[in-house]
Amino acid sequence: MTKEKLTLSQHEQYLSKASWLLKGPVDASDFKVYIFPLLFFKRLSDVYDEEYQQALEESKGDKEYASLPEFHRFEIPKDCHWNNVHETTTNVGQAIEKAFRGIEQGNQELLYGIFGDAQWSNKNKLSDRILIDLIEHFSQYSLSNSMVDPDILGQAYEYLIKHFADLTNKKAGEFYTPRSVVHLLGKILDPHEGESVYDPACGTESMLLECVNHLQASNEDYRTLTFYGQEKNLTSSSIARMNMFLHGIEDFSIVRGDTLRNPAFFAANELKTFDCVIANPPFLLDDWGIENWANDPYCRNIAGVPPKGNGDMAWV
Repeated sequence: MTKEKLTLSQHEQYLSKASWLLKGPVDASDFKVYIFPLLFFKRLSDVYDEEYQQALEESKGDKEYASLPEFHRFEIPKDCHWNNVHETTTNVGQAIEKAFRGIEQGNQELLYGIFGDAQWSNKNKLSDRILIDLIEHFSQYSLSNSMVDPDILGQAYEYLIKHFADLTNKKAGEFYTPRSVVHLLGKILDPHEGESVYDPACGTESMLLECVNHLQASNEDYRTLTFYGQEKNLTSSSIARMNMFLHGIEDFSIVRGDTLRNPAFFAANELKTFDCVIANPPFLLDDWGIENWANDPYCRNIAGVPPKGNGDMAWV
């Protein structure tokens, strides 16, 4: 494993090569379903090892002390570490699934369902050879805090999101919004310290993260922001949560669900309000939930009912 700190360029190449290893048996549109969870899994394991080593040194070699949950941001249950998968040579997909479910169950409050629902054990799509090559590729670098800065990791993650959008020609909508558009929206919104920010169609979370960039550019403390997002697509909502963690953001709530039919955020018996709202919702949505709108229990129909075949004004 390389011991030098990763640069952004190295990290981007590292992630591009991972997607290249999937070409052939996996469609380009599905690369993200596999690459993002593996990257997050590697990051969790490496940070856990780093925390363990620090606690071990503090306790002069007390392994039981170093394993205590209070020294770890996330728990890695027994046999669910990256190294357990790395040592597996047969039924690798099953080993990955076991590790993912174990980590989700061991960190239910923060990580439940975060790895998505990809069929890792489907050998018709992912043979043991392909998965071994992928695991070996990811193993060449440490993704611990001392080896890769959250900013670099987050930027490389954004690069990968754009890369997948380019591969599949999905340059807008649910998966990717052009960086220049996101930047412009952030400048228009102009969020400031201590504010809450909401995205009702958050996709992979680039809009909320632009608010972080905006505060950093203004020399304000982005850690005082509170983030809320809702996303219907399972893969995108999972990537959004991973994206926030990999950028070092902790004060957020990303919920999977249909925002127009089942909004997720409430204050008492009313819909929660926010200081800032930023979004690129799905335009010209025809199946948006008009059946609930005439008698909307949340009083979102005060200006009337949008047309059945176009939900744009429902988002407004």
